[in-house]
Amino acid sequence: MADIKDPENTIIMTLKSGDVVIELLPDVAPAHTARMKELARAGKYDNVAFHRVIDGFMAQTGDVANGNMEDNFNIGRAGTGGSDLPDLPAEFSKIPHARGSLGAARSQNPNSANSQFFINFKDNDFLNGQYTVYGQVTSGMEHVDAIVKGEPPMNPDRMISVKVAADV
Repeated sequence: MADIKDPENTIIMTLKSGDVVIELLPDVAPAHTARMKELARAGKYDNVAFHRVIDGFMAQTGDVANGNMEDNFNIGRAGTGGSDLPDLPAEFSKIPHARGSLGAARSQNPNSANSQFFINFKDNDFLNGQYTVYGQVTSGMEHVDAIVKGEPPMNPDRMISVKVAADV
């Protein structure tokens, strides 16, 4: 596993093919960083599906509000929820949406991010300044690249577990 500089602000996401280490950016996006750690510590991200995975673009996950994701896939509701916590205000920065960056998923309202996030498969500069960047994959990007594609995927991959490194 990669060197972890700041265990309190590092996420370890376990996927079926291995661990993905994400360094959070509390100086850039403190509210988004705090929300991710809160939901990870509560186990809310465990077993949540990647419900929107576009080849050459990004993998989106983090819908913790809709309960049984299997039912939500069947009725087309996957990816429509957040957490039961209030939405977060945008924390836009000069950090680019580079390969491996973690971005806050939201609706058309810039201040509607909640629990959902995406990981960029490549540099997506057209997103710069429009979506909050609050983390960067530092190791395990090959596991992100291997996530099953689809909108939604027929048999979606899931985050097996999401932990704050300081707690492991």
